[in-house]
Amino acid sequence: MIRFLDLQKINQQYQEQFQKKMELVLDKGWFILGDEVRAFESNFADYCGSGHCIGVGNGLDALVLIFKGYIQLGKLQKGDEVIVPANTYIASILAILQANLVPVLVEPKLETYNINPDLIQGKISSKTKAILAVHLYGQLADMAAINAIAKQNNLLVIEDAAQSHGAVSNHKKAGNLSDAAAFSFYPGKNLGALGDAGAITTNDDTLAKVIFALRNYGSNQKYHNEYIGVNSRLDELQAAFLNVKLPNLDKENKIRQSIAKRYLAEIKNEKLIVPTWDLSVNHVFHLFVVRTSERDSLQSYLNKNNIETVIHYPIAPHKQKAFAPETSGWNSLSFPITEKIHREVLSLPISPVMTMDEVDYVIKIINLWT
Repeated sequence: MIRFLDLQKINQQYQEQFQKKMELVLDKGWFILGDEVRAFESNFADYCGSGHCIGVGNGLDALVLIFKGYIQLGKLQKGDEVIVPANTYIASILAILQANLVPVLVEPKLETYNINPDLIQGKISSKTKAILAVHLYGQLADMAAINAIAKQNNLLVIEDAAQSHGAVSNHKKAGNLSDAAAFSFYPGKNLGALGDAGAITTNDDTLAKVIFALRNYGSNQKYHNEYIGVNSRLDELQAAFLNVKLPNLDKENKIRQSIAKRYLAEIKNEKLIVPTWDLSVNHVFHLFVVRTSERDSLQSYLNKNNIETVIHYPIAPHKQKAFAPETSGWNSLSFPITEKIHREVLSLPISPVMTMDEVDYVIKIINLWT
């Protein structure tokens, strides 16, 4: 079986370094907000080109804390509207709701799966205060257009960069293309921890100071609580593991891109639609997502031929039970492009530990599908 993502093989190469880091942390006996967290915050801020990085418990918390930080600073208020793509993982929307803000869904472009900037202006009201841009599957949203719209309308721009570690546009990396950005280091990400982990990047000194406190019970000084905060701190061990893996991120992204180039050039099955890749924007292919009206048939066929695939994502957010009539009532809304995407997408194996023989086989089997 060609696994969709072989995490054991990905992490095996780091095993000796992981062991040394574990021993170092154990020997120091400092397990919360220690040297490894501070080092990773510095290293990842430098990597993204941002002024600050704040390590938190996971990617969802990262988004929520950005919104709550802006509420604390008076730049957002409860009930304000946030533009967000209808086609995204539900965490993007949950974060807005958990901060007592109002998500306003906007359809994506079918070619990129990311939010369609041409539709944003029509969704802006007097209550709109921010745009949440999601870099889905590792492909950057059209940040030039989004930032221009935001500037024209005096809106904040926040990146959900959970799938785009290392992606570049105009010599700037994801995490440095907006007012603030949220990252997830869930184990399957391009930069993955060995458990839950997340971070926020920003160039806003004031916002960073507030979020540093909010993640730690609202406190910058022990037993002195300035805000009503939470406990969402990047774990010292996870930070240590991320410090080991970060130097290889660009190299591993290049391997993903080389596999993607082969898929794009060599998959010749007319029943499939492969991704579009604007080579001027550095897509890091967290996922390689194809689309077909016969998605279930293709997945079954590939499974029978020992190729593991995953559907990202089978149910559109507005169709989830969580948004039934008795709650938001979103289930009755119609977003036909989003719904089409969720009916048709299938993610093929792609990872920095795939062999070229495995890539050959995936391409061969897909081209034989009828």
